[in-house]
Amino acid sequence: MREIYLVDASIYIFRAWFSMPDSIQDNKGRPVNAVYGYVHFLCQLIERQSPAYIAVAFDESLKGSFRNKIYPDYKANRESAPPELKRQFKLCRDITRLMGIAEYASKTHEADDIIGTISHRLRRNDFRSIIVSADKDLAQLLKPGDQYWNFAKDEVYLHRDIRRNFGVHPEAIVDLLALAGDSVDNIPGVPGIGKKTAISLLDKYKDLKTLYAKLDSLPGSGLRGASRLYDLLHENRDQAFLSQRLAKIDCNTPIRAGVRCVKRQQVDINYLQKWFKRQGFGDRLYKRIESVLNH
Repeated sequence: MREIYLVDASIYIFRAWFSMPDSIQDNKGRPVNAVYGYVHFLCQLIERQSPAYIAVAFDESLKGSFRNKIYPDYKANRESAPPELKRQFKLCRDITRLMGIAEYASKTHEADDIIGTISHRLRRNDFRSIIVSADKDLAQLLKPGDQYWNFAKDEVYLHRDIRRNFGVHPEAIVDLLALAGDSVDNIPGVPGIGKKTAISLLDKYKDLKTLYAKLDSLPGSGLRGASRLYDLLHENRDQAFLSQRLAKIDCNTPIRAGVRCVKRQQVDINYLQKWFKRQGFGDRLYKRIESVLNH
């Protein structure tokens, strides 16, 4: 079975932006710290794994997702990236392409949706997915044979490991978020129900649909605070299913993502060097990439 590496770029770009000094600049005095951090991450990944098939997904807009049409307050608690970081995001996309790696972004779908779509499509071609991210929501995509890899911590989880580490099976992560909500993405969930309670409910009822189908049995279930939980779930039914829609990754993003699209391409080293000089980056970052490509 072949492997496709699916990289959630934004996490690694943001990490570099916040952790590396602004003194890392191009020859015009503009910060390129996020670019340096991201490229070093990508080089490390290629050195370690030499992936034949790889795709990198970027988030293009915080407030332009189809989810904002469903729920306008989705991710409303997040601030937009400053102009300097947006400029570096574009450079990261350009460099990814120049390194022979497929890169994707969408005005209507998030990086999670892109990753889910590619994983879903290539599974039909006998690929297993290795999802490179620190976003636990992506674990909902895992099927037997797939991996979730938190690269910074070098933690690898298989399908069977998710429940032990995240509290529920991959198939139930969406329903966990539907009940407990997600403050990072401003998904409301059911007020008064936290993660531990949500896990207890899903342990007993398996999924959100079954929970609501058997809601009348909840007061006599023996769960702690069952009567109160019944009231909360009854009063917030619509919000629970809305939250489920927001949390569920859309695996039908309108992108071109066949096997040929995600195969690593031959790199034009001379053009890459000229591009780096035009950008005023100097030789340091180019030589790092060159050493990896010649590895």
